[in-house]
Amino acid sequence: MTLLLSNEDVEKALTPESTIAATEQIYRELAEGAALNRARSQVYLPSESKNNPGFHYRFKSQEGGSAGTGVWALRITSDMAGHSFTAGVKRRRILPVATGNRYCGLVILFDIERIEPVAIMPDGVIQKLRVAALSAVGAKYLAPKNPGNLGLFGSGWQAGAHLEYLCALFNFERIRVYSPNSEHCREFASRMSSKLGRRVDAAGTAREAVEGSDFLQAATAAWDPVFDGQWVEKGMYVASIGGSDASNKRREIDDETIRRADLYIVHSKEVAQLDKSPDIWEAAEKGIKSWDSIHEIQELLAGNVRGRTRVDEITLFNNNTGAGTQFAALGSVVLRKAREMGLGKEIPTEWFLEDVSP
Repeated sequence: MTLLLSNEDVEKALTPESTIAATEQIYRELAEGAALNRARSQVYLPSESKNNPGFHYRFKSQEGGSAGTGVWALRITSDMAGHSFTAGVKRRRILPVATGNRYCGLVILFDIERIEPVAIMPDGVIQKLRVAALSAVGAKYLAPKNPGNLGLFGSGWQAGAHLEYLCALFNFERIRVYSPNSEHCREFASRMSSKLGRRVDAAGTAREAVEGSDFLQAATAAWDPVFDGQWVEKGMYVASIGGSDASNKRREIDDETIRRADLYIVHSKEVAQLDKSPDIWEAAEKGIKSWDSIHEIQELLAGNVRGRTRVDEITLFNNNTGAGTQFAALGSVVLRKAREMGLGKEIPTEWFLEDVSP
């Protein structure tokens, strides 16, 4: 039988601890050659949507798996993609135009021995948590040993997941969050304070969120850099999730932040090169950082690249893309826990099989 799961099931099955551990493990497998990942593919129809001017149909896919997880994950999304403005700030936007004002995205897990689909789930919650989990792994190896002050950029769903996952690793003394939507930022700070049982303050300006912090995490949908790299001080850890693609050159960190970083680790140089990303590929092309001095997260986990070695170093992690391996890592945990907890609905696997050789 194939397990059909909801976003609510996924959320019940995953914890910060299990998700971070699974993510770290599969990137070790990737470094050892025991896992495989196909770079994300995104295509846009060239003509604008008839019903949504300025937006385009986009199809995105990514896949990966490993022997350790026992699954191969395929993540697909069918989107209406474009941008909008919040308080004058350009940001990425995906429209809910499917039936019932919803989105369309799926993760399918295949058993690597039996070749058949063992689980199907929406990509919403697992997508949010796989980003936060890899950001947490990066912070584990690149942040100061005991960071005291977190400056968080963003007050949406990714920012919330990042705050929860980072607080599972670190006992911050002070947390300040900034978003250009001040009302939403205050609501976010209040909600997360209650959820985490620790104080979260809304910063009045971007600079206020940076000053006095030793840990900066951007988790936004912003199109342009969210703070000035001149504000970054020695000893800081800076992290971003601002992945662009070939059509949308968005970024959260500026050239000055990259220039000042003593160590620059990214998720995928392959995707950065394919997309000609402004904060990785173009930064190398402009001579801000040499291409060979930029390393990937699995190199760090395998010990092939040093992590933070001095307290005054500025370390930078750019979680620049998604990967099928992440969905395999988290998906395998969801599958195991869902079976243990009795979550989801079983449907006949035969529906997806055939007796004709493809």
